[in-house]
Amino acid sequence: MRKQIIFNDDWKFIDERVDLDFPDTGFQKITLPHTNRMFSHQNINNSEYQFTSTYRKQITFSRDMENTLIYLWFGGVMMASTVYLNDELVGEYLGGFAPFNVNITDYLKNGINVLTVYVDSNERKDVPPYGHLVDYLTFGGIYRDVTLNVLPVHHIDNIYLKSNRVLTDPQLSCLVRLSGFELGLKIVARLLDQEGKEVGVTGTTIEDTTVNLDFDSLDEIRLWDIEDPYLYSVEVSLISEEKLEDSLSLKFGFREAEFRSDGGFYLNGSRIQLFGLNRHQTYPYIGAAAPARLQRQDADILKYELACNVVRTSHYPQSPHFLNRCDEIGLLVFEEITGWQHIGDEKWQTLVLDELRRMIERDRNHPSIILWGVRINESPDDDELYSQTNQLAHDLDPGRQTGGVRCITESSFLEDVFTYNDFSNTVIDPVKTPYLITEFAGHMFPTKIWDHEERLIDHALLHARIHDLQQGNKKISGAIGWCAFDYATHIEFGSGDRICYHGVMDTFRLPKWAAFFYKSQLPPEKEIVLKAATHWTMGDRSGGGNNPLTVFSNCDEIEVLIGDINVGKFKPDHMTYPNLAHPPIIVDGLDQYSAWGQRQFFDLHLVGYIKGEQASEQWIASNRLPQKLELFTDTDYLFSNGSDMTRLVFRITDEYGNPLPYATTIVNFKLEGEADLIGDNPFLLIGGQGAVYLKARHQKGKVTISAAVDGLPGASVSLDIIPAESKME
Repeated sequence: MRKQIIFNDDWKFIDERVDLDFPDTGFQKITLPHTNRMFSHQNINNSEYQFTSTYRKQITFSRDMENTLIYLWFGGVMMASTVYLNDELVGEYLGGFAPFNVNITDYLKNGINVLTVYVDSNERKDVPPYGHLVDYLTFGGIYRDVTLNVLPVHHIDNIYLKSNRVLTDPQLSCLVRLSGFELGLKIVARLLDQEGKEVGVTGTTIEDTTVNLDFDSLDEIRLWDIEDPYLYSVEVSLISEEKLEDSLSLKFGFREAEFRSDGGFYLNGSRIQLFGLNRHQTYPYIGAAAPARLQRQDADILKYELACNVVRTSHYPQSPHFLNRCDEIGLLVFEEITGWQHIGDEKWQTLVLDELRRMIERDRNHPSIILWGVRINESPDDDELYSQTNQLAHDLDPGRQTGGVRCITESSFLEDVFTYNDFSNTVIDPVKTPYLITEFAGHMFPTKIWDHEERLIDHALLHARIHDLQQGNKKISGAIGWCAFDYATHIEFGSGDRICYHGVMDTFRLPKWAAFFYKSQLPPEKEIVLKAATHWTMGDRSGGGNNPLTVFSNCDEIEVLIGDINVGKFKPDHMTYPNLAHPPIIVDGLDQYSAWGQRQFFDLHLVGYIKGEQASEQWIASNRLPQKLELFTDTDYLFSNGSDMTRLVFRITDEYGNPLPYATTIVNFKLEGEADLIGDNPFLLIGGQGAVYLKARHQKGKVTISAAVDGLPGASVSLDIIPAESKME
């Protein structure tokens, strides 16, 4: 029987290439995922991760099972990998974003074996995305999971599930690729609902290494949808003389997703206007080496904190943990191949095609994925290459359409959907359909979380304006803003600290005011949102004062009070933003109540109403003096697997809990228990809020973290380290 063993523990690491017989005493013990160099959250010098490092791990093996194959599966290694077992070369791979397998069966010996992986993390011009400038960083290391897979000789290599006619006569075909077969071997596929009940079964006797199984009579199928992301499982088994030889199970959802020539995107026959953001996979301190919890949390943030119904995986294949979570919560995905503007030579292009194949074969059963990106982001036309990528995508996955992200309107349209980066700060009427805006805003309006008030408001309203325009244009399927989170970049891009401040959230996934606009588009029955876009000071704007006041809310109307003065009630600005579900609320005339130079300045109080009833309120203190140090984590437990992590968020706030962006101070942390603090300690706080990470060790127990700043009471938080899960999420 197949066994999949998580292979993340007990690795050794040294930040140089050493000989195979180099003593273990020179290594440090690490757990995967792992970044080859830790950084601060800004001022990252990309040259510091560009070196070849050595990873080592022991494998104890006993050849007591006949007819088995043993593979190592690497989820992602940046940037080029060379794998040795004992003293023999067993595999090589170029590329940092797609998975690869290494067959080590014939190289294992009884007893202790030494696995060595040389990881070249240089920005090599012969490996995508490099060859020219790139606006993101490719942090080095074995940054995704590794598994050891023990397989029977004749085993299931890959499964492709394709549903048809789900709205009328639901059908499901299951295309299975086998490593080999023998006479008399049977294959059986079972369809299970979310509760584990069998709803269909099919099977046959195997006569080839590719087998197609069809499920019939599936009338009661429940569809996967963004509001009801119902997942089924298919369990495929190989049986020899009534004995189970191999079995593989995977999740998927029945749904119909189509970009149509009328300009719309339709999910299960209903038009949905796409509303989303781009996501980079990198994080402060740890680069791209984020464990499952953080990957999954990004999907939750996009869906629940930013009200997105779609995300683009700019500009490379991303973590299976992230994609699994998108399936579970109903977040649509546009996944694309690696690159940024540059197309390399023939060997370079061969790597692109190979990665595209690996990406699609890994991810084509995710119901959340609605579009394959088969063109290098913003690259020039190359009809020969992009004809190949389109054909390959359609061959591997006939059930999905393709897109190719460009920044030129007069471009060869080889894909199914014309996907375009529109940085006009308006919305260009599409020249071709189907048409999807894949980037806007971004570098046209970089905004720091501590910027002055006018810029933060304009940044938020730019996103509001573009989404209003795209939602009002029926020739457009939707728009995906640039971008969700700030990210580290090369010196040729970004601000003076080498950060691209293009996100609606900062690099810690903490909100700017543009994030409040996104969240305000949530239906109020899911969460009531009421956020004023103001520091509520007298000197943050040109000329002083706070007029007009912009409020992001999904309430029917708001009431504004300044001290004891009732300014009045105000409704969303449907005239300026006629196509948004919940337009910004613009409160004009405040200068008569809170003008520059007045002797007294009062607290701001907002009250939100839905159907005439009070539903929410927000207070903002007028003195803007630091009152509290807040400290919290995103979970109250971590698994004791040596890699599980959570944010530790800290804020300097007014008396009502609003972060104070000008509270510049030093935060000192103290940690007790079986965890490590990942990040700056002490932390120079700029912008009123920040985060570090807590990383579990391998022992269970209680962890307590305390934080201290001058002039305020300290804060502390505790969480539990519990026994590690026995299987991957």
